[in-house]
Order: sequence, then structure tokens, then C-alpha cells
Amino acid sequence: MKTDELISLLATSAAPVPAHAVGRRFAMALGMGIPGAALLMLMTLGLRPDLLQVATEPSFWMKLAFAACLALAGLVATERLSRPGVRVGFAWAAMAAPVLALWLAAAIALLGAVPEQRLDLILGNTWKSCPFNIAMLSVPLFIATFWCMKDLAPTRLALAGASSGLLSGALSALVYALHCPESAAPFLGVWYVLGIAIPTLAGALLGPRILRW
Repeated sequence: MKTDELISLLATSAAPVPAHAVGRRFAMALGMGIPGAALLMLMTLGLRPDLLQVATEPSFWMKLAFAACLALAGLVATERLSRPGVRVGFAWAAMAAPVLALWLAAAIALLGAVPEQRLDLILGNTWKSCPFNIAMLSVPLFIATFWCMKDLAPTRLALAGASSGLLSGALSALVYALHCPESAAPFLGVWYVLGIAIPTLAGALLGPRILRW
């Protein structure tokens, strides 16, 4: 078969991609990943027993807002990186903004505390387990986002993998917040960020291997 005939045959069978197909695919992936992470949290860690009480505290909502804003920015970046030639644009700044805001709040809290309290504000009671719990809860989300990305057309594979990992980590931090007894900004600024960084780094390393097409 000649090249022109092959091109004509492929073009004849081509069909337009449905509108918002990428967004719907990510919605499907997150629709599986988020319940998976929540179920894993309930089975292994459990809900915070005083959840209804702490839900009236601003620090609790700050924790949720940090994770939610980072996840939203990560979703925008991941969706754009899943398509060739699409610029990430403002999503880079949007991902940095929640982290910088949290670090600013942490610095203010540490400066306002007496020196003897500062280490406790950073370590809390769960610093040894927090980042690893977030990383553990990110596994269902990590699998779902990579499954979604794999069937799309990413070209910047390390960045796409890192963005998928960050999205997974931020959403798992959001789920973990329903169990975590810590709400101090210095604690969140170190251990939540580290917990999110683990799947982000894993995504950057695995992206070139898993997402190649």
C-alpha cells in the first residue's frame, strides 16, 4: 500500500474527539481514586473521633483549604500536561501559592510562640507517621491518575508524572486531614508538604517509564 493511500485510509476512519473528553476521563479517575483513598483511610486509620468538634475551628479548615487548593492546581497542571503542546501556564504559580502561604503562616506562628514551644509546633505528636500515611493513602489516587494519563498523550513524561503524583498526594492529604489530629501551620508546612512530595517524586521517576507511548 502506498503512503498516500495509507494516510487516506487512516483519515477516513478518524473521528473527532468528543468535547471535554480529557476532563471526563480525569473525573472518572478521581471518582475511583478518592473513594479508594477514603476507604483505605477508614480501614487503616479511622476518622478523627472529635471531628465534629474540630470542624468549628479555623485551623482545621486552613488544613483542608491548603490541600484542596494544591489539588485543584495540580489537576489543572496534570490535565494540561496530558496533552501535547499545551502550556501549563499559571498552574505552576497556583501550585506554589498554597505552599508559600502555608509556610508564611508557619513562620508567623513560630515567631509568635515562645522558644520552648517551637519544636512542639513543628513535630506535633505524629510527625514520624504523618508523611508516610499521606503517601500510603495516595496509592489508589496514584494508580487512578496514572491510568488516566497513560491513555492520553503526554510528551513531557517526567513533569506529567510529577504532576500526577502531586495531584494524588494533595488529594490524599485532604483525605488524611479527616484523621489527622494536627492543625498547627508549622507541622503542616513540614510534614504535609513532605507527604505530598513523596508521590510527587515517585511520579517524576516513574513517569518516563509508565507514560511512554
